[in-house]
Amino acid sequence: MRKVCIDTLWELAAEEVRKAEDEEEQSLHQRTVFFLGSKGGGKTTILLRCLDRDEPPKATLALEYTFGRRARGHNTLKDIAHLWELGGGDSLSDLVQIPVTPQSFSVVLVLDLSKPNFLWATATKLLQIVRMLMDKACSSSQRTGIPLTFRKDHPDRELTDPLPVPLLIIGSKYDLFQDFESERRKIICKTLRFLAHYYGGSLIFTSNRSDTMMSKTRMFVNHLAFGTEGGKSLCTDPSKPLMVPAGMDSLSLIGSPSTMDVDIGTLHARSALDLWKKVFEKIFPSENTSEHKELKDPAKDPQYSELVIDSMRAQKDQLNLWTDFILHILIIEGHSRVLQFRPGTQVHF
Repeated sequence: MRKVCIDTLWELAAEEVRKAEDEEEQSLHQRTVFFLGSKGGGKTTILLRCLDRDEPPKATLALEYTFGRRARGHNTLKDIAHLWELGGGDSLSDLVQIPVTPQSFSVVLVLDLSKPNFLWATATKLLQIVRMLMDKACSSSQRTGIPLTFRKDHPDRELTDPLPVPLLIIGSKYDLFQDFESERRKIICKTLRFLAHYYGGSLIFTSNRSDTMMSKTRMFVNHLAFGTEGGKSLCTDPSKPLMVPAGMDSLSLIGSPSTMDVDIGTLHARSALDLWKKVFEKIFPSENTSEHKELKDPAKDPQYSELVIDSMRAQKDQLNLWTDFILHILIIEGHSRVLQFRPGTQVHF
């Protein structure tokens, strides 16, 4: 009988282990989910609840990053979700370009249902920016997360313009929204259904005061973050929290815009999207510009205070003030000298 060298057996075993580890590493899934939407709309709260983190939410300054891990079955390997959150509503939308990559990517748009006058402008501006940046970041052949929102035989396939990445629209603060007058509530529901359907996304209403609604929201978010089973139930009743998975709605089911006292014939819309915009903003005039006025100077926000840095910043600001004052006096007196001095240098005239 032929003998086999023990060293050779160990080498073969080690090689098999390395192959198994390589296959396991290759099967590791990493996804990126980007949270954006209404200022103060509850993005951080939703994100923390979806990660099962019991910690008080803090206001998002600009663009913040965290991550989540999830094990697959009994496997020790955990999938990773890279989670980005944009603060400030649409006022800091230039920062959207930072986390957008050609890798597996999805968008969660959180809209504050209690402030309908901000809904349309916030949603459409941010979604247009995401579309522009995704088109710039990768060609069609490079996209790995293109959603199959509509079947080939879906009647609205040629009438909508889905994003090239999976989209989830969350209507937050349902506990406040449910107290709205029924007709206004119906208009908001139909409009958000249209926006979600037009951009190829799912739509769900939620409230951080309801464990049931947050549990359903977590299911939708985890589907994007970890590829778990997504929501399949459908609810389009405006008297209840909406839940509409992508591809399960249609323009015929949504119907025409709710007009109340608006005469559609006088609006001169260029497209279906423009028509819905004009009807909605006739009833809920846009107030998106006020978001920019409400933003505070982050350098003066007490929750981000740093004693040493703030002290140095105060000295620099004081020096700049004196520099501007001195140059102003020199200009008035007709001096043409150019002064250069460092902090702490005494300047005599």
